[in-house]
Amino acid sequence: MAGTDTTPELVILLDEAGTAIGTMDKALVHGPDTPLHLAFSCYGFNPAGELLVTRRALAKVTWPGVWTNTCCGHPGPGESQEEAITRRLRSELGADAVTNLRVVLPDFRYRASAADGIVENEICPVYFAELSGDLDPDPTEVVEWAWVRPEKFAAAVTATPFAFSPWSVTQVEQLGRAGAW
Repeated sequence: MAGTDTTPELVILLDEAGTAIGTMDKALVHGPDTPLHLAFSCYGFNPAGELLVTRRALAKVTWPGVWTNTCCGHPGPGESQEEAITRRLRSELGADAVTNLRVVLPDFRYRASAADGIVENEICPVYFAELSGDLDPDPTEVVEWAWVRPEKFAAAVTATPFAFSPWSVTQVEQLGRAGAW
């Protein structure tokens, strides 16, 4: 098809100290031997203080169909975390009004293995942001979404961790200890 961008989306590979050592096509990075790479997680709040939670589309490669935080992704080479978060909030959720973006867990890191053998292995700073305006989620990214009180989300994650992404389960625990809710 004319005009179609076939440039692969690149993720930044990291050594154990968190130093960039190269890039890899995002389509190839997640598998049974996923290399350590840079990512981010974002928790978006509306003016009423409610948290936007999303259920990952069923066709997602990693953890399809589970509930999770607002948005996750990977910064590309030369892209700041803040630029990447804003880009993903727009592309995944249609969120154009993003303000007060701030890091709340700068050193978050996790490794998780799914039942299908897919592994996540990320240094993944966690951010909070304020969202306003209408949303228009991309159905290839998000199958359901809801605004909830953060404490209700934390309680649901604690009660039924199997229904949530493994990163959000660990993040909720760390955010609670940090007094972020």
